[in-house]
Amino acid sequence: MARFGGYGRGGGGGGMNMQQMMRQAQQLQEQMAKAKEQLEEARLTGTAGGGAVSVTISGSKRFISIQIKPEVVDPDDVEMLEDLITAAANEAYAQADEMFNSSPLAQLGGI
Repeated sequence: MARFGGYGRGGGGGGMNMQQMMRQAQQLQEQMAKAKEQLEEARLTGTAGGGAVSVTISGSKRFISIQIKPEVVDPDDVEMLEDLITAAANEAYAQADEMFNSSPLAQLGGI
């Protein structure tokens, strides 16, 4: 009787390859979960105005906090404060992008 695809007695090497692929897939899932957790736990802070404004976010780009030194608050120049906040936030988000791009998640196409 003819056997197709090399399966049957004595030729069933495909089962071992499938087990190996399943193990590799499981390891990859574990690595991705760990990388995602590390991104979430990371805290990245961008500053502007010589540290007058600080914005902290997580590595997964969730806003955590903002700190503004009192001496930078000028009611007659709100625009400057807005610019400092924007610059600090953009710096923190750039750090998060850099962290993500060096993680295993980026190599696999994202979260």
